[in-house]
Amino acid sequence: MKMSGAETIPASRETVWKALNDPAILKQSIPGCQSIVKHSDTEMEARVVVKLGPLKMGFTGVVNLTDLDPPNGYRISGEGKGGLAGSASGGANVKLESLPGGTRLSYDVDAQVTGKLASLGARFIEPTSRALASQFFAKFAALAAKMEPAAAKPKKPVKKPVKKAVKKPAKKPAKKPAKKPAKKKR
Repeated sequence: MKMSGAETIPASRETVWKALNDPAILKQSIPGCQSIVKHSDTEMEARVVVKLGPLKMGFTGVVNLTDLDPPNGYRISGEGKGGLAGSASGGANVKLESLPGGTRLSYDVDAQVTGKLASLGARFIEPTSRALASQFFAKFAALAAKMEPAAAKPKKPVKKPVKKAVKKPAKKPAKKPAKKPAKKKR
């Protein structure tokens, strides 16, 4: 399976790079991630549970970072084993590019799957992968934006409160007592 795309993250390239290498940020961003352990600056281990079609599968995998070019990008590769569910292996080239107001994160993914996972075929794997990527980037962008130092965040124009003229309610004329219906004479 191959997948590529690009996302705009509302944070500086340096902040996005830092977030991509922060296990706490990654754990919160990766859908179904139960744990991430950073063994070194280039190796992490993760436990992820995902639902693919009718199956819910848990994977434990090791990820390695190579071709490091901070803060411009790297290659991430790894293998996840899911027991009877099968396994997945592959990698992604990740590139970061500064934009006005943020960072463009481009990725090219290549992955292979085996076992029950492979028997599900592209009809489940591809749409699920795209949905998981979308969820990851939405959460990751929000977390990376929160990491951005205050000085680097674009300042929003301060809106001054507009004073509105206070209108006093018009005086209502005093109510006249209602006339009582006249009694009929008999």
